Amino acid sequence: MNVFITGGSRGIGRAIVLRMAREGHGCAFTYAGNAAAADETIKLAKEIDNRAPVKAYQMDVKIAGEVEAVVEKAIDDFENFGAVVNNAAIAKNNAAALMSDEEWDEVMSTNLSGPFYVIRSFLMHFIANRNGRIINISSLAQDGCSGQVNYAASKAGLIGLTKTLAREYGPKGITANIVTVGYVETDMTDQHLADKLHKIWMEYCPLKRAGTAEEIAGLVYYLCTDEAGFINGEVIRVAGGLTYIP
Repeated sequence: MNVFITGGSRGIGRAIVLRMAREGHGCAFTYAGNAAAADETIKLAKEIDNRAPVKAYQMDVKIAGEVEAVVEKAIDDFENFGAVVNNAAIAKNNAAALMSDEEWDEVMSTNLSGPFYVIRSFLMHFIANRNGRIINISSLAQDGCSGQVNYAASKAGLIGLTKTLAREYGPKGITANIVTVGYVETDMTDQHLADKLHKIWMEYCPLKRAGTAEEIAGLVYYLCTDEAGFINGEVIRVAGGLTYIP
């Protein structure tokens, strides 16, 4: 099986690429602009399995035409894909009253429109195969998060998108699910998670720790397998038992 992953150059996306390589699957992954990080992901994957087909594609997920061109190129390169993982996301935090149009639009375009463009580009491929896995990465912010109205709205929107896809395309052998992620130590959380929220997490999370990117990758891998074939339209929380953030 080959898997297409957005935002695979670092963090959770990189962990997913490496898990797929470890399991012997091919990976096409995208990155926004950090070619050095993308090269490092490929290097690490090759260290796991030198024969693993892994390739990086620069792509701006906000631009529908660019997404379509990259997906077409990846299908040409890999011939077939069994799963797509929408992991790429950004955060631009601000109070709602102070949020600019640019902050709103860029987050919504990247985190919600982008996954739709990617999925739309793969649907006919999956339909022709009578099989496909769609996995969207969300966040506890999907239920609301102070200072992140744009990010929260984009992640909540993924729920409606995913549940609709599950209903429309389940009869064609295509499943769609969400992995809702709690606090995982990545570059994004280092940059955008306030110290106050970090302290709240460590105090109230029943497991008293942050999650790891590898733990998220393990669930994503499972959802790509045949064993997960009857899981469809689900929002699966991976947050150590904490169900909300302030």
